[in-house]
Amino acid sequence: KKFRFRKETNNAAILMKIDMKRQLVILEEEYEDISMEDLRNELPERQPRYPYCYKYVHADGRVSYPLCFIFSSPMGCKPEQQMMYAGSKNRLVQSADLTKVFETRNVDDLTEEWLKNQLAFFR
Repeated sequence: KKFRFRKETNNAAILMKIDMKRQLVILEEEYEDISMEDLRNELPERQPRYPYCYKYVHADGRVSYPLCFIFSSPMGCKPEQQMMYAGSKNRLVQSADLTKVFETRNVDDLTEEWLKNQLAFFR
């Protein structure tokens, strides 16, 4: 909730991961003023993560700050990790009352253009 209602007007992200031993979703890292490219570089290549709050400038100049839930589950993840993340994803989305939920299997897809294409549905 703190992240959702923050006052800053920049791109930000929180990375959450699952503590496999305790079977809990925990905060791994918080980022302020981070680009999609920098975020992509922070994501592990072989482990799922949930990141992203994005400053979206519409074609007509309006600015909005959609809270995007991006489920990153790269190829090559361990099957038990994929199952844990997929199983907890829906609960996180419901708990945070999120509507902009996107998924990618390839971290390289995470570009600003990709996110704008995903958000185009919500215009």
